Amino acid sequence: MSSPESSSAPVRTSSPRSTRSPSPHPSSVPPSGNTQRAYSADWDRFEQWCHHTHRRALPAEPDTIATYLADAATHGTTRHGRRYSHATLTRWVAAINHVHRRAGYALPGTDPRVKTVVAALRSNPTVSSPQRSRRTAPLLVEDLTAILTAIRHTGTGWASHVAERRDSAVLLIGFAGALRRSDLETLRVADVTTNRTTGLRIHATRPTGPHDDRTRTVLLPATDSHETCPPCAYARWLHVVKAWDSTGRPGVIRLLRHPAPFDDHLCSRPLPKPPHPHAPVFRPIRKNGNLTTTALSGSAIQAMIRRRAHAAGYDDAIVARLGGHSLRAGFIAQALRNGADIHAIMQQTGHVSTAMLNTYLPTPGSTNAVTEIGL
Repeated sequence: MSSPESSSAPVRTSSPRSTRSPSPHPSSVPPSGNTQRAYSADWDRFEQWCHHTHRRALPAEPDTIATYLADAATHGTTRHGRRYSHATLTRWVAAINHVHRRAGYALPGTDPRVKTVVAALRSNPTVSSPQRSRRTAPLLVEDLTAILTAIRHTGTGWASHVAERRDSAVLLIGFAGALRRSDLETLRVADVTTNRTTGLRIHATRPTGPHDDRTRTVLLPATDSHETCPPCAYARWLHVVKAWDSTGRPGVIRLLRHPAPFDDHLCSRPLPKPPHPHAPVFRPIRKNGNLTTTALSGSAIQAMIRRRAHAAGYDDAIVARLGGHSLRAGFIAQALRNGADIHAIMQQTGHVSTAMLNTYLPTPGSTNAVTEIGL
């Protein structure tokens, strides 16, 4: 992803009202936080280019966007000196469309002239393609189990128990819920309820995409093993949250200095009720075991996953490819490998199309029918 150019922002050029579309795009659902930040940077870059080339940015002519893309693909490079990928150029078009939609203009990126340029750039050898090795590596069930085992057998003292409970809950809820790291970051105590039959019920606080206005509800049932049970992991962590929010450090010490053994399911019991329902569920933990009041950031989630995988003995090259998306990617990849119903997967992930799920299919050679015929 490239950074916007450092030149001063151009002055926006007003446009005649007659160029507006008859009505705004029917979708008013905002993109997710990370997408919104990317769109903002992409739009700033486009505005600066228009300013320097004396073109109008809003509303933009389709020919302007086509020239912009061709110029970037031919002459532009990222701050690391690499050619822009086709995915980046496509996202730029989406960002331009997003700004036009919000302003009530027709979407110039849907014009055939722009689509033709985008299609041509896809086959252009000068436009880089994302390398498979750079994709976030998925964490499968066996990986998750190995990391959880390592987490629960390292560290002593109540402060280490705080981190163990939080990290176990992040890993299991993120994986079983197929949640994005931004979902984990924005999760609030009131967003999670429990039911004896269905387990945890997580209410997403934002839509799953810019054109999806459905409310996403994720169900996390209890699993056979209490050690990998998402509702149990959440209950163990929520006890810490309640203790901290109620009485602070002394309460957490009382809870964890002599913790009850975790040798059976806890999810059949009612969840504790922290005093602040709108507080973030997952929070940073200081070295002394104290919790903060802020939400655990997406970058901190990625760092935690990498740190825990390294401690579990994973190779540095593999650790470098892990991130917050490894949990969601791992759920989808594992479900596809296990032959789960595609619609059941989509219900859990919130995908509205099967096209995106194809990117999580096993790489060629990782599975082969020869191994399944009993030779």
